[in-house]
Amino acid sequence: MPNELIILRLIANIESYINDLKQVENITFEEFETNIIKQRFIERTLHIIIESIIDIVHHIISDLHLREPNSYSDAFNVLFENQLISEKTRNSGKLMSQFRNRLVQYYEKNDPEVVYGILINHQIDFLVFIEDEADKVSILLVQSSRLNHLLWWIVPIPL
Repeated sequence: MPNELIILRLIANIESYINDLKQVENITFEEFETNIIKQRFIERTLHIIIESIIDIVHHIISDLHLREPNSYSDAFNVLFENQLISEKTRNSGKLMSQFRNRLVQYYEKNDPEVVYGILINHQIDFLVFIEDEADKVSILLVQSSRLNHLLWWIVPIPL
């Protein structure tokens, strides 16, 4: 069974990062595109949220002694293969991994419209289950349908 305290810490971190993004929730696209400080703050915060979600996924894989993934994207395949997430969630997780890779590896080519769209349209969806927090994390880890809510926020991103 995955260590609840680690999962809870990661969830608390994600919750904090989402609260950080609330500081810029009313930003216009024009301001986002022209204010490099806010743009970098948003990109980095989205990146940290994704990394935290990936940490949760890898923690579950490790604790359950599942096969070692060969990439961030493959980690979602591992959970799917073991019936811990749905196919839809696996696909969303893979897209999230691709977005993370674009943020990290192709930072000079990031499309501001895509980043802004994720901020505006999907910020609230990052972790639907956070509202249940501490007392339900055990249920989250046992019921794969709860884990599905972890990753459904991302939209298909043109590569």
